[in-house]
Amino acid sequence: MSEQGVEVPRALASGPSAFIPAKEILKEGPDQDILIESFLSMGRVDHITMVMALHPAYLSCFLRTQHALLEMDGPLPRPWRHYIVVMAAARHHCSYAVQQHSAGFLEAGGEESWLSGLQHAPTKLRSLQTLNKLLAHRPWLITQKHVQELVCPGADPRWSLAELIHAVVLMAHAHSLCSFVWGCGVNPEPDHIGGYTFQLPSPIHPAHSPQCPAHEDGRQEIVDGAMEVEVLMQRMVELQLQEEECTQEEMVTRFERERSESIPTAVVRGAPPDLVLRLVEDQEFRYEDFAPKGEQSPNTMRAQDYSWEDHGFSLVNRLLPDMGQLLDEKFQVVSNLTYNRMAMHEDVDTHTLRKALWNYIHCLYGIRYDDYDYGSVNVLLERSLKVFVKTMACHPEQTTARVYHDFWRHFRQSEKVHANLIVMEARLQAALLYVLRAITHYMR
Repeated sequence: MSEQGVEVPRALASGPSAFIPAKEILKEGPDQDILIESFLSMGRVDHITMVMALHPAYLSCFLRTQHALLEMDGPLPRPWRHYIVVMAAARHHCSYAVQQHSAGFLEAGGEESWLSGLQHAPTKLRSLQTLNKLLAHRPWLITQKHVQELVCPGADPRWSLAELIHAVVLMAHAHSLCSFVWGCGVNPEPDHIGGYTFQLPSPIHPAHSPQCPAHEDGRQEIVDGAMEVEVLMQRMVELQLQEEECTQEEMVTRFERERSESIPTAVVRGAPPDLVLRLVEDQEFRYEDFAPKGEQSPNTMRAQDYSWEDHGFSLVNRLLPDMGQLLDEKFQVVSNLTYNRMAMHEDVDTHTLRKALWNYIHCLYGIRYDDYDYGSVNVLLERSLKVFVKTMACHPEQTTARVYHDFWRHFRQSEKVHANLIVMEARLQAALLYVLRAITHYMR
C-alpha cells in the first residue's frame, strides 16, 4: 500500500505495557489456551488480556464477569452498558477504556452523538453522574438519599433497583479496571488514538521505552533489592510466629494511625484528550483522603456491620442473578492466588503479605476489620509500595513508570501484576460495599 502512496499507520508501542518488557508478557506457555479463547470470542487479544494472562486463573474469572456485565441478559440495554463504562472510565482520564468501550457502544448500536458529550445522552443516564463521581473518588460519602433520588416513585426518570445494581456494578468495575490500566502501564491498542503514527521511525532518534528506568549504579540497585526481599521474608516469618495479644483499643489506634498516615501521591498530569474530557462533569471533584489530618472524618465502616460475605453478595445476587456469584469467585481467586514463591525464593507462604495489601486498601477506604492487627501493614508494606498502592487505588491517573519501578525492585514482573490485581479487586469490593449498604438502607 505504501508503494501506491497510501499512508500506512504503524504501532507506536512495542508490546502491551509501557512498564513491563514485552518478552515477559508474550511467553509461550500454558496460558496460551485462554488467549486463543479470548481471540475467538472478541476477534482480538487486547493489551489488558495479555497482561492479565500472566495469571490465567484470574483472567478466566475476569473475562466471565465482564462478559456477563456487558453481553448477557440483564436489565440494561447493551449500548447503555458500554456507555456507563465510558462515563466511569472518563472520571479517571483513562482514554484506553474510553476508546475501547466507545467502540463497543457503537458496535452495539449506540447513538454516535452521545460520545461527543454527556449533554447528548438521555437524562436517565446523566442522572448517574453524582453516583459515578462518588463511587470513583469518595464512595464513603454515598448515602441512601443518593439511591432514593434515582429509584423512588417520584424520581424522573426512575431507575428500577435491578437497573441501578447493574449500573453501579458496571461503574465500580470500570473504575477498578482503570486502576489496572494505569498501574500496569497498559499501552494504547494499535487502532487507538496515541497507539499509532504515520511517521517513519527515525534511525537517529530510536524510540525511548519507559520500560526500564536508568539507574546510576545498577549493581547497587540489585544488592539493595535482594536485601529488601530478605528483610521482608524475615518479617513475614516473625509475624506468623508472633503471639502477642493486642487490646481492642490498641487495634483501633493502629488502624487510625495507618488510615491517617500521610502518603504523598502528588504527580499531576497534563489535561487528558478531548475525547475523555467531554465525558466528565465536575472535573474538579477528585479523591480526598478519607480522614484528612485535623478534620472530622466520616464514620469508619466496620466489616462486622456490613460485609461482602454477609450482606453485599446476597443483595447483588438477588437483584442481578448470578452476578454476586461471579464477583465472589473473582474476589476469592485473587485473595487466594499464590504460587508459593517470592522473588528468588520458593515454598513461601505469602498469605500475610496478600492480606496486608488487601486490608491496607480497605483501610484507605475507611473500612476496618476488628480482628486484624493493622500493625502488620506497617511491618510488611514498605513506603514505596504504599505510594504505589495508594496512587493506584485512589487516583490511578497519577501512576507513573517511576512509581511502578520503585516498589518490589527484585520481584518478578508477574508478582507486580499480582499486586495490581489485589489493588484492583480490593478497591472494587470497597466501593461496592458503600453503595450496596446505601441500597440496603433504602430498601428497609
